[in-house]
Amino acid sequence: MEINGLLWGITIAVIVGLLAFDYFFHVRKAHLPTIREAAIWSGIYIGIALVFGLMFFAVGDTTHAVEYYAGYITEKALSVDNLFVFLVIMASFKVPREYQQKVLLFGITFALISRTIFILLGAAIIEAWSDVFYLFGIALLLIAGQQLKGELTGDEAEDEADNIMVRLAKKFLPASQHYNGDKLFTVENGKRLLTPMLLVMVAIGATDILFAFDSIPAIFGLTQEPYIVFTATAFSLMGLRQLYFLIDGLLDRLVYLSYGLSAVLGFIGVKLILHALHENNLPFINDGANVPVVEIPTTLSLLVIVVILAITVVVSLNSPKGKALRALQNAERYSHRYTELRAEGDASAADLQKAEELMDTWTRKAEGVAPKYRESLIEHKDNYSEIIRVAHETRLASAKAEGREAGVSAKIVEQQGPTV
Repeated sequence: MEINGLLWGITIAVIVGLLAFDYFFHVRKAHLPTIREAAIWSGIYIGIALVFGLMFFAVGDTTHAVEYYAGYITEKALSVDNLFVFLVIMASFKVPREYQQKVLLFGITFALISRTIFILLGAAIIEAWSDVFYLFGIALLLIAGQQLKGELTGDEAEDEADNIMVRLAKKFLPASQHYNGDKLFTVENGKRLLTPMLLVMVAIGATDILFAFDSIPAIFGLTQEPYIVFTATAFSLMGLRQLYFLIDGLLDRLVYLSYGLSAVLGFIGVKLILHALHENNLPFINDGANVPVVEIPTTLSLLVIVVILAITVVVSLNSPKGKALRALQNAERYSHRYTELRAEGDASAADLQKAEELMDTWTRKAEGVAPKYRESLIEHKDNYSEIIRVAHETRLASAKAEGREAGVSAKIVEQQGPTV
């Protein structure tokens, strides 16, 4: 398939159009997306990305098709991991939930712009000096090791969310302590200040520059065609905002995602070094001649990446830690939901009964979670206990008023929620 200026122009126009559509029709007016809305649009964006890859197959360009899918899957996994850090940053800035999708869209847009610049720079460097693949490979191996170390010490997300870019943004930008809707500027005591909304966008944009240092070398390890690098990166970012609201809660339960990504980055790092050896020009390695090593084909790379990520997801969701987090999250979620239904006063008897059953089921499971997991997985223990306690107090009061037994509620109220 011929990749020319016309194809580049059409592709960029489509991506810019999708971003504009997302802003004007979805996030311009602040709101919290429903699960249905998030599911529909996540499916649309993922579908567009997958259909785009079929375009290469349609014209018989199997090589670029395989490279695109390998790059897309790798970049999507890295983007989901980066998304988690974005959310940690938003939590540190206490961004109201209805404004989070606007912040996410900004992060995605900035990521697309910054990574496009890095892609163009990377392509130019590779064209001028092919031995840069040694540096790319070593960098990915170091990043994989650092990510694995961060996961083992348990401080990875917090460290990334408190990097020097975020600290400088907080220290030197004059900002208000209060949000003014989703506005970027506000006036306090006659002085024009940044709102925390703009501050968190600056922090996320600056942080994304750091993410590019593992994202771009990783995909150049799968393909050296700038167009494939750009499209795989762009489509992996599109729909990421909707995906977050769709898998809200599931994201946290991918407890071994960093291990999987470390394995993927390490694998691509080895692939890059093997490629560099095969195309070697460095005089101090084999006298500047190519080293006869076996290169890893992209088809095999795609298979390895898919298998690693699939194992990561399955193990995460079925591990004791993953199941414990699910129980704790659902106990909090369904208790909060039950309290809301009671407060609204117009919920049907069937909805209330279903909410009660879910609350009881997950509260019992949360009570059975081992103490070591409660200590490590519940971030805000006082808030968690309060949500559980209030929900069961509400149910106990309603049960007494209706003259029926309150089930586990009396026990929960007595204990003031599961011990944390």
